[in-house]
Amino acid sequence: MLRALDIRDMLIIDRLDLSFQPGLNVLTGETGAGKSILLDSLGFVLGWRGRADLVRQGADQGEVVALFDLDKGHPAHAVLAEAGLPGGAELILRRVNTADGRKTAWVNDRRCSGEVLRALSETLVELHGQHDDRGLLDPRGHRALLDAFGGLDAPRAATRTAWSGLATARKAVAATQAALDAIRDEEEFLRHAVAELDALDPQPGEDAALDLKRRTMQGAARIRDDILRAAQLLGNEGAEGAMGQAVRWLDGAADRAGGTLDAPLAALHRALIELAEAQSGVDHSLETLDFDPLELEAVEERLFAIRALARKHGAAPDDLGDFAGGLRDRLAALDAGDADLARQQADLRAAQAGYDAAAGRLSAARATAAAALDTAVMAELSPLKMERAEFRTILTAADPGPDGRDTATFTVATNPGAPAGALNKIASGGELSRFLLALKVCLTGQDSGVTMIFDEIDRGVGGATADAVGRRLADLAQNGQVLVVTHSPQVAARGAHHWRVHKQVTDGLTVSSVAALSEPDRIDEIARMLAGDTITDEARAAARKLLAG
Repeated sequence: MLRALDIRDMLIIDRLDLSFQPGLNVLTGETGAGKSILLDSLGFVLGWRGRADLVRQGADQGEVVALFDLDKGHPAHAVLAEAGLPGGAELILRRVNTADGRKTAWVNDRRCSGEVLRALSETLVELHGQHDDRGLLDPRGHRALLDAFGGLDAPRAATRTAWSGLATARKAVAATQAALDAIRDEEEFLRHAVAELDALDPQPGEDAALDLKRRTMQGAARIRDDILRAAQLLGNEGAEGAMGQAVRWLDGAADRAGGTLDAPLAALHRALIELAEAQSGVDHSLETLDFDPLELEAVEERLFAIRALARKHGAAPDDLGDFAGGLRDRLAALDAGDADLARQQADLRAAQAGYDAAAGRLSAARATAAAALDTAVMAELSPLKMERAEFRTILTAADPGPDGRDTATFTVATNPGAPAGALNKIASGGELSRFLLALKVCLTGQDSGVTMIFDEIDRGVGGATADAVGRRLADLAQNGQVLVVTHSPQVAARGAHHWRVHKQVTDGLTVSSVAALSEPDRIDEIARMLAGDTITDEARAAARKLLAG
């Protein structure tokens, strides 16, 4: 609820302190007295976009402070928490506009942006009037209003959940399909490469082993002759035979040498043993170097094949095994992906069916709510002297989304047989005011904590119709707070609290002021609204009658 509004140096207001009350608050005054300035100032502190030249002439800056009372469940608390601003039972908005156009805002003495102010304003105030494109006249908000009227939170939440599941299923199918498409583009290459690698089956370390064997075999022809000559020199025709003869000669002479040949004979025997080991090693080397030329060709072919595959795939020869494993994994993913895709497509069909069912239930509930709203509005139009008018909520198909597959549009036909159309295009000023009021009465449930402002919504009506408008506004204010700017005495008489806006010229300066009216003052103000500047006894009597109800 708006409890107070303090305005300093805004347009023709130099200083103004207003305290508002629950129920129906009415503001009256002559045309041009400054009633619209109050709304401009309130819109300014709420962050609404409006006129730029708000600072009073000669002042350095203008300032507006608005004080709201918030109950514990008020939606403004969530906005404050998200913005990191202090909360509480009181909400103080303050905004300053300097003469050079700079604007600065505070929420509970903490600096904030205009965006935060506007987010708060949506939870605090509703403005309704003939040019209110933010509220009932904006078709973009009609579906949400219809849902609120019909109490469709549950089917709408179910539809949003189903839409979220559908979106998730679609993303999963799309991702899997994209991955499969990418793999399929190279499937032929993958299968050929894996077959080629499997056929060759390169092993870690094989490249180095083959290279060593190849080099050894290539060098064998050059060194085998030298080793063979050495073997001959070490054998019976060479060192072994000579040493054997020497041992036999010395053995024959040893008995006669008095022991002097024992040591040489022992050394020769040892030398023969070492010589035998040397011969064995040389023989083994000859056996190793004894190879088939076809084997060399086979070694070279495999070595070159391994290195060719390594170059082809940009991998080290020893990594070809792991590389082949990676290719096999991608082929396995392709084979498994088809099964995954089939499963995900089944999930998608189920999610689509779930969404279609939820959206269908929501559409049916909206159709029921639309019929109920049409009946309720038509019932409200009759007391407002518009019993011949027709109000219809039109539901049309829309692109599927989280809130279903419908759009809702409030339409009117002011006379039977006349074509229906949008509220602000078909109805005249007075008719539009009454349509808006009837709609608001039907759409407003229990106290939402929102202050409703009606800006001359009674324009163009009078007499019994204006009285009906006043009664509807009073009913609307029973569960909350309503502010009405009005020129209608019938509406003003229904107010629980009454302020008069007055303009006067002092020392060449025009200043607007607002005064709370006592009961006698209120009689005079309503009499002025009835009779004009000259207030007669008859006008006062009529004013008393209006106030008496």
